[in-house]
Amino acid sequence: MKKYIVFLRGINVSGQKMIKMADLKLALAPEFETVISYIQSGNLVVESGLSPLEIQEKIGAIIQKKYAFEVPVIVISSSDLKAIIDNNPFKNQEEKNLYFCLLKEKPDSDIEKRFKLLTFENEEFYMTAKCIYLNCCKGYGRAKLNNNYVEQKLKVEATTRNLKTMLKMLELSA
Repeated sequence: MKKYIVFLRGINVSGQKMIKMADLKLALAPEFETVISYIQSGNLVVESGLSPLEIQEKIGAIIQKKYAFEVPVIVISSSDLKAIIDNNPFKNQEEKNLYFCLLKEKPDSDIEKRFKLLTFENEEFYMTAKCIYLNCCKGYGRAKLNNNYVEQKLKVEATTRNLKTMLKMLELSA
């Protein structure tokens, strides 16, 4: 059994795709050894012998069946989460401005090359195969390089979390 971090994209935002984490934990409990949630924005830790892809598919199917809508599900191991946090190129910047846009899959290489050439006023980013590190100097709420923009330009599903949430998820998965 291994612990995995599960990030759900776009739930409980502006009254859309409402999922109470306590209810979801109950729905997932028969399928996973451990289910821990953190805040209401779709952050879970599960323990399972399944692969990340199998976990992703299983949780997606449970949500579809229980709530009758689809939710992008991104599953990563504790060690991958630690590596993402440890490799943050903006470690010396203000913590409140640091965000991690987690990619469900690697984008097409030509699209990725064009994306890496983009620039944004008051925003810095660094892209890897699994994550776009963001330093939003004026805050994420004002950022042009937000999750919707990333998904539109890269043509992959993604979800974004702040540094505090990433650190908490790492702690919960320890």
